[in-house]
Amino acid sequence: MGEKSNSRDLIVETAARLFFSQGYHATGLSQIIKESDTPKGSLYHYFPNGKEELAYVCIEKTNEHVLEKFKAVFEQHQTTGDAIQAFIRDMADDTEKSGFTGFLPFSFWAAVETSCISNKLRSACQDVFTDWQEVIADRLQQEGALEVRAKEAALLMISMMEGALIISLTNQSKQPMLTAADYLSAMMKTAVLTK
Repeated sequence: MGEKSNSRDLIVETAARLFFSQGYHATGLSQIIKESDTPKGSLYHYFPNGKEELAYVCIEKTNEHVLEKFKAVFEQHQTTGDAIQAFIRDMADDTEKSGFTGFLPFSFWAAVETSCISNKLRSACQDVFTDWQEVIADRLQQEGALEVRAKEAALLMISMMEGALIISLTNQSKQPMLTAADYLSAMMKTAVLTK
């Protein structure tokens, strides 16, 4: 049983890394099988509907991973602003350590590349962004922000974080993410104070 679930996990991890590093269209199932070092039958057993189903699972798994990271960072910091700043700074450090080529959670690959080819994948990406916004907005509301203001701040935070990640990867510098972290921290604090 453990060996079977291990094969599935290897396939998902490999696919997510390849989708991120080279794109959905450029990643073939044969490459995923080869790089995950799993039998061809395993991929088709776990993902009988092929690449789209596999991408969908990658998006769901990544969402779970990021939501866990948000939860952990919120538990470690008293304010949303401090938590978001730490979250983005950690992501910037991880990005730099990977040489700007390693797998980063979610990022723009799934939303941009798959949303125009598959309504199922577009909907999954939409759910990811909605989940992230809700987690942040809920935390801001716990600190006293008005619901509308909290939702707006959360949307802006996700947009800026994703944009800074794209620029950091393009420039191969973590500075855009660090700048976003500092500004977003201040903005989150303002969202709580604004009534």
